[in-house]
Amino acid sequence: MNKSINIFLVLFIIPAIAFSIVVGFDISIEFLRTSGKFIPFQKTIFASFAALFFLMGIRRTSKRWSGIRMVNQIAKFQWNEPVDRQRVSQVNLYLIIEAVIHFMVSLVFLILTPKSIWISCVFFALGLDHLIFCIIGNLKKLWRVGITNKAVVVADRDFKVLYFSGLRKVSVHQQSIFFDYIKELQLSFPTQCIKPENRQSFVAKLEEKVDRDKVFFSESFKDYK
Repeated sequence: MNKSINIFLVLFIIPAIAFSIVVGFDISIEFLRTSGKFIPFQKTIFASFAALFFLMGIRRTSKRWSGIRMVNQIAKFQWNEPVDRQRVSQVNLYLIIEAVIHFMVSLVFLILTPKSIWISCVFFALGLDHLIFCIIGNLKKLWRVGITNKAVVVADRDFKVLYFSGLRKVSVHQQSIFFDYIKELQLSFPTQCIKPENRQSFVAKLEEKVDRDKVFFSESFKDYK
């Protein structure tokens, strides 16, 4: 989810910056016989970009916090543990990098033209959201991995639910645990999410919850320690 949101943000940032440059530097547009200063509906275009970025940011934020709330209802899980410190360090780094990038993008839009103020505000809010999520996640130790009767739930920087329905294979490869499903669907989460001392109990609980007549555990997963 987080990766897809970032991809869409980049795809739409490019035309938004291009439009801001045209307006901010009053660049001539020959085929329209006008210049950036006189492009019609400028406020509407900037507002539309801002609304689009805001909706994408809200989608990511709501998914993150709903995932955190879900995985911290520990009584509803058969197995539930905090993520490993190594993974926490990675999550902190990624969140800080994303926050800095969003703050920089916010500043770029504001420098290009004051007319992009709403886009600038949205990216500043997105950067602030990353920092708040990072601080609260560390202070309250909210990032966890859990197993229910129906799925594995992973909630840290990203939120993933890996259901047992349709599952055919579980394996470990290149620091990721892969869940292979029917119709060639494959989901994964980092091996660092689970503390080394909790990995055997994780494998045992997962083996207990899935149908072993239908799900194959690779040797790499059985030896996951």
